[in-house]
Amino acid sequence: MKKPPLTRLFDMLLGRHKKRGRASSILLSARDDADGNHYAVGFHLDGSEAFSTQVPLRCHAIIEHPTEPVALYFARRPGRESYLIDLVSGELLQTIASEPYRHFYGHGVFHASGNHLYATENDTSDPGRGLLGVYRYENRRLTREGEISTHGLGPHEVCWMPDGETLVVANGGIRTEAESRIEMNLDAMEPSLVLMRRDGALVSKETLSQTMNSIRHLDVAADGTIAACQQYMGNSEDVAPLLALKRPGEAFAPFPIAEEQRRTMGQYTASVAIHGELRLVALTAPRGNRFFIWDMDSHALKLDVHMPDCAGVGAVDDGFVVTSGQGRCRFYDCRQENLTSQPLQLPTGWWDNHLRLIAH
Repeated sequence: MKKPPLTRLFDMLLGRHKKRGRASSILLSARDDADGNHYAVGFHLDGSEAFSTQVPLRCHAIIEHPTEPVALYFARRPGRESYLIDLVSGELLQTIASEPYRHFYGHGVFHASGNHLYATENDTSDPGRGLLGVYRYENRRLTREGEISTHGLGPHEVCWMPDGETLVVANGGIRTEAESRIEMNLDAMEPSLVLMRRDGALVSKETLSQTMNSIRHLDVAADGTIAACQQYMGNSEDVAPLLALKRPGEAFAPFPIAEEQRRTMGQYTASVAIHGELRLVALTAPRGNRFFIWDMDSHALKLDVHMPDCAGVGAVDDGFVVTSGQGRCRFYDCRQENLTSQPLQLPTGWWDNHLRLIAH
């Protein structure tokens, strides 16, 4: 008997990761409960819970260690803690506190060697001055070794380029003080997309035309294409590009989006994901309750659907998985010309902005 689509999706992910020598795959994200408690969670895509660990602060993004079954859950800006979690037991291995006059911006990356982690941080003694905190990983613990400049203000997401040695940073361009999300410089924002070496050397720094268009979240394809999504801090009636690409050898530039779709976004996007094999880019716009998919090369709109408070999006073999803060999480199958979707058997409600699908 033919398996139902959800079972095939789970088997596909399971089989792919077995080939890599690991047992299964899980979705890592952050969730709140009805009482406002915060959790670092892992769920199998069949709906079964791998772990749910209560933590003091609301979390944002997650990054797994490249060789060991641990992941770091970053506190949401301006969080002063992040949490190292054992992915097998769910045990909280370590609470990493930010340094004095520093706070986390919600994102980071492990180097492929597994020896170092780079986390976006704010220098609150010079509000908005962007930093990457450099942490050494050893014996299932992280120790801060130093910091390097992100060559901009208010860094949010950081990713690796395909060479594994060059970092791309989304500098949001906004100054904020300690313990605050209040913007101090909306009339003089400086958002930028920066490429830099992990020793801190600047490779390139590019901007979009509108200075109030804050660059926040990123994804990088295997060919080096960078997708960046924005949150526009200006007038609600302004026309601002909320998705931009930097293709290999080309300048950072807006991705053409029809006005009909742009208007539904509410000047705000949450997460972006590239499916390199299928040449697709997906975007969530939770304020507008919209989820979009485009062809990266032809710019053709492939999907525009209503999805309540859609948040995290991640690419899987056949398409994308999307979480929702107020509704059902869904899988979108993008292999055929007509995209199809189905709900995942995951708990509804209170999912945060990001998800991470990993082998486990």
